[in-house]
Amino acid sequence: MDITLHGSRIKSESDLHQVLSEKLDLGPYYGRNLAALWDRLTTDVARPVRMIWKDADLSRAGMGDEVFARIVSLFRDVEQQDRDFGRSEMFTFLCE
Repeated sequence: MDITLHGSRIKSESDLHQVLSEKLDLGPYYGRNLAALWDRLTTDVARPVRMIWKDADLSRAGMGDEVFARIVSLFRDVEQQDRDFGRSEMFTFLCE
């Protein structure tokens, strides 16, 4: 599955959760916070997933450096966990 996030449309953490909820079909009980996102990405979302965040600087400007960094760190940690587990089909993340 390829997922493209567009920085021009994601200006807050709430925007990110809305987009990912739709693209990943996370359902009505998705908690819309980073802990819930971690849980869903590491246990429920089928692999492979290739996520690309285009114009990420626009999102960073809208949500602030700290929030943006926490989100990117979460995506990198999911990617690393898949590598550590030796998965043949993985979550990958690119920030452009």
